[in-house]
Amino acid sequence: MKRSSIRQNPHPDPLPAYRERGKRRARELRLSINASLGRVHIPFLRAYLERAWKLLAKSPAELSIALVNDRAMSDLHKQFMNIQGPTDVLTFPIDVAPNGQVESGEVVICVPEARRQAKMRGIPVQRELLLYALHGLLHLNGFDDRTGSDFRRMHAMEDDILTRLGVGPTFKPRPRTKRAAKAAGARG
Repeated sequence: MKRSSIRQNPHPDPLPAYRERGKRRARELRLSINASLGRVHIPFLRAYLERAWKLLAKSPAELSIALVNDRAMSDLHKQFMNIQGPTDVLTFPIDVAPNGQVESGEVVICVPEARRQAKMRGIPVQRELLLYALHGLLHLNGFDDRTGSDFRRMHAMEDDILTRLGVGPTFKPRPRTKRAAKAAGARG
């Protein structure tokens, strides 16, 4: 499935810089995570998203994560993208400053899709959910994945951040078994 993003105001600079080590933010992240299913993953997501947020230069001060089922995601996907069926993640900038920086946003994640993809990749579901949440956070930071080069740059950034957090690359992990390798090869 292709990730989707709802963008109200595209950022002029799609590549925010990492924060320099030792520098502190003047503001803190206000993070809320709501789950219609997958509640067990909230502490994991909260801990890692707060750390990822600190690595990014333009992260919104307020971030809402919604963990939803296939039906809810399908409804949103149809309503905002005019595409039938569920997708893995949708991103919604909510408050955008005059300079184009997103000040608050929401990332909607499809838990059943994360389960399906995690099974195919041979990784824990919580890592797949974190990948989707980070993907949405990067969209809110100005990243885009609509062209081939932007797609590669964004997903390389995801894996770089996940590696810095100690989780390791998730977008394209190495298959652990012949069966997983075969499934990954069929996926493209």
